[in-house]
Amino acid sequence: MIGASQGRLQDRRPVSIIDIGSNSIRLVIYEGIARSPTVLFNEKMLAGLGRGIVSTGRLDPDAMLRAMEEFRRFRALSEQAGAEQLYVIATAAAREAVNGPEFIERAEGILGVDIRVLTGKEEAYYSALGVISGFHPADGIAGDLGGGSLEVVDVKGEEIGGGITLPLGGLRLDDMSKGSIEAATKIIRNELKRAEVLKSGEGRTFYCVGGTWRNLARLHMAATNYPLAVMHHYEMSVEGSANFLKQVARGEIEKMKGIERVSKSRRALLAYGAVVLQEIIRVMKPGRIVVSALGVREGFLYSLLSPNDQRTDPLISASEELALLRARSVTHAHELAEWTGHSFAAFGIDETEDEARYRRAACLLADIGWRAHPEYRGVQSLNIIAHASFIGVDHPGRVFIALTNLYRHEGLIDDGAAPEIIQLAPPRYVERARFLGAMLRVVYLLSASMPGIIPRLRWEKGEDGSLTLVVPKSHADLIGERPMGRLAQLARITNKSLRMVADG
Repeated sequence: MIGASQGRLQDRRPVSIIDIGSNSIRLVIYEGIARSPTVLFNEKMLAGLGRGIVSTGRLDPDAMLRAMEEFRRFRALSEQAGAEQLYVIATAAAREAVNGPEFIERAEGILGVDIRVLTGKEEAYYSALGVISGFHPADGIAGDLGGGSLEVVDVKGEEIGGGITLPLGGLRLDDMSKGSIEAATKIIRNELKRAEVLKSGEGRTFYCVGGTWRNLARLHMAATNYPLAVMHHYEMSVEGSANFLKQVARGEIEKMKGIERVSKSRRALLAYGAVVLQEIIRVMKPGRIVVSALGVREGFLYSLLSPNDQRTDPLISASEELALLRARSVTHAHELAEWTGHSFAAFGIDETEDEARYRRAACLLADIGWRAHPEYRGVQSLNIIAHASFIGVDHPGRVFIALTNLYRHEGLIDDGAAPEIIQLAPPRYVERARFLGAMLRVVYLLSASMPGIIPRLRWEKGEDGSLTLVVPKSHADLIGERPMGRLAQLARITNKSLRMVADG
């Protein structure tokens, strides 16, 4: 592709999705159809198509006019970005309104493609797929709160269980309750009686999907001074969020910290989102509340993948892509991932499945900061990783990966470069990040950041419990003062006797 930036993956072809919701209409242009999709361009308009639909049975006429103009822009943007495919999906308002078919026909004329108007069952299905695609693995109840409806569905691994669509979207609740939170609460309680699926979620995770709940989470982050502004996999404790939800449900939001980051058109729906979440917690009794940044759009994109690609680990996939784009050698990164696994075993360090995944990701990302000034490589790498749009990783795991890269560049520092986010990782993760970072500091001095030598390095265990790092005789000249000094650092933090010799 002429003029293509090397910051893009060259085997990807852009694809666009327009999501026509009851409150917002959004265009997302993705770099390509991938397990961990990257957004090239993202724009939305808060049209409010579903405003007043309960009273009139029709889409809001002014919103329809504004939407048609935006569709022209969205199509032009999609073409400008070189998208080879444009998908358009529509949800509750378009499928329920009397004038929905007319609206869809006009929109199809402008966009030049057929619009898929999702049934309630399909909307729940794609929302569940979005959660399944974003968590490793998902296990709980996914709840997608839009302007017109709420979809709740059981998800476990790659399996989608029972679900239901309820008329509990924020715009609809505002219309049905005539703006009364008390009336809305009664409506919500009555409707949730039909959601038998919630009873299967006791003690499990409730996944919050949708813009209203994301904005609630954003406010909760501000209220608790949470140090990592990453929405996906943000967790709110059931007990710890109770008073916060009460405050929002009462409409006491204008003086809340962080409210300026919520658009005024969204603020009116926050109270309804808080009440819906309160009532779900009352009925379901979840063990925790977790925010998903992925929903119907991402679920639809996930459905376009082959079964083999769907089973790919999204964190490892994204880490490989970033290594390909930023590291000096992606092959070297893969060698690190394999070799450190053997090294952990040699040192007698056990790993859970997630810990092994996080270690592998940390190795794949260990060289993404090499173009930065040497004094800032560690901090830059930490910031890139901590705030990257990764999925399939919780916040403690994200911090482990980021800290590993900080230590790999900066040495075994006193954590002054990460005083806030380090609190999000358990001590076990911090200790392992220091160990892995120290190990990477040794082998980078032996490999010159290039592939070929790392697979030939091996650990030999002595009868006294000591470990010897054996370098091939053909590469004996790589041994020197600096790598020996780094090995001594590794020995100090592991409390082991370590040495380095050439084979033979």
